[in-house]
Formats: sequence, structure tokens, C-alpha cells
Amino acid sequence: MGRRNIAMALSALVIIVSISSLAIKGLNFGVDFTGGLLLELGYEQPADLGAIRERLEESGFEGAQAQHFGNTSDVLIRMLPRPDVETAQLGQQILTLLKAGDVAVELRRVEYVGPQVGEELTERGGTAMIFAILMIMAYIMFRFQWKFALGSVAALVHDVVIVVGVFSLLQLPFDLSVLAAVLAVIGYSLNDTIVVFDRIRENFRLIRRGTSAAIMNTSINQMLGRTMITSLTTLLVVMSLFFLGGEVVSGFSSALMVGIVVGTYSSIYIASTTALALNVSPEDLLEQKKDDEFDSEP
Repeated sequence: MGRRNIAMALSALVIIVSISSLAIKGLNFGVDFTGGLLLELGYEQPADLGAIRERLEESGFEGAQAQHFGNTSDVLIRMLPRPDVETAQLGQQILTLLKAGDVAVELRRVEYVGPQVGEELTERGGTAMIFAILMIMAYIMFRFQWKFALGSVAALVHDVVIVVGVFSLLQLPFDLSVLAAVLAVIGYSLNDTIVVFDRIRENFRLIRRGTSAAIMNTSINQMLGRTMITSLTTLLVVMSLFFLGGEVVSGFSSALMVGIVVGTYSSIYIASTTALALNVSPEDLLEQKKDDEFDSEP
């Protein structure tokens, strides 16, 4: 807690950069949000997704996503539509391009996903995130105290803004899997924050002497080993997904890697520092005693 001012200044700087990037660059929304084309291709032999992605990118189809569909010989390609080319013609162009290497491949279906679907997904995703934050705030207020609730919400908003800001700054594709990862980060960060808050509440009731900052510092140090071990083991699993899972889960694992680091940091500095800035004290968690006896008439 002695370095909380430095941490808050660093967080403020990163949040400003994230919001600025979101305002200037925006997010690189995927086909799920913007609308686009879905092409299903069938190969006689197991398809090489790396070669397919490379061939599409070299031919000017940047951002096209290729993944196995059902088995290794079926491929599903997602890509943005081209206003100057009809859907059927674009499907034939992709088929001709992939057949250039003397590969036996057939085009099974071409479907267009309109932008209205993307708008609906965007609205529902944003609504789900707001509803989750409100319910989390209500739970923390019931479980602890309103100052802790504001601290936890500040940490969650901090995590979401930074994770989304990283995707905006690097212009990484933002699709439904990334949105799911952002919601998972909210749950992960909340769990870590509640563990820290629970120890702070326990020490507030046991340690009556000392300032609130000193008691919080003791509580965080007691939980620091557990927090770091949990975060590192989770990070190892997510890194395995990122390096071994392939293109399909790269966005999901990237968001989780950023979220785990930021969520661990915010549960230590942002949540506790916000509660401390609201003058939280041991008296806030003591049960109010009611007088059962009344004084008699003087």
C-alpha cells in the first residue's frame, strides 16, 4: 500500500492510452459483429490451415479466418464481404484460388451474415457486461460493505478497459470468443478481489490497532503468495492454449493472458486502494449494536 499512488498513476496512464486508442482507432471487429461471408469447403485430404491462410492473405483477403469444421478435411472460412463483388462470384474466386495448387477441393456452401446480426450481438454483449457488473456490485455490498463494492467495480472496469484497449491498440480481431474472454476476466478478477477482501475483513476484526492502510497492507501480504501461485498456474494453462491451440483460440487466449496479469494487479492495488480512498475503516465492518434496555424516567 505504500506504493499505491505510483500504481494508481500507472493505471491512470494506461487507461488514458486505452480510451484514446478506442476513440481514435476503435476495435477491429470480426465477422461476428460486422457481418460477412461464411464459406464451407471440403477437401479429399486433411486440409493445411496454415497454407490456406497464407494463400488468402497473399491474394488480398486480409483478416480471413480459416478453421476446421467437423473434421480435418472440412474447412470453414469467415471473411468480410467486398462491395464490388457479388457473394456467388466471391465464393468462386476463393475456390479457384485454393485449387491453384492442384488440390482437390469443393465449395459446399456460401452464406452471408448481415450486419443486423452483428448489431444485435454487440448490443447483447454490452448489456451482458453491464448486467454482470451491476450484479457483482450488489453482491459485494451484501457480502462486505459499499466501499468495498465500489472498489471491486473500479477494479473490474479497470480490467475491462485495459484488455479492450490492448486489442484496439494492436488492432487484434475482436470477435465473440474475445468477448467471452473479457467476461471470463471479470469473473477471475472478482474471485481474486473477494479473496483479498475477505482477508482484509478478517484482519479488520482481529487487528484493532493500526491504520486502515497498515491493516490492508498486512492482509495483502498474507494473501500475496496464494494470489501469485494461482495467477501463474492459470497463466501457464492459457499460454499453452495460445502457443498450441492454433488460430481458432488465439484471440480468446490472448485476452485471457492480458486479463490475468491485469486482474491480479487490480485486485492488489486498484480494488483495495479505491476502498482506502473512500476512508474504509474497521468500524465499517463492525456489527451495530442495538440497545435492548431503555433508561427510566429521570
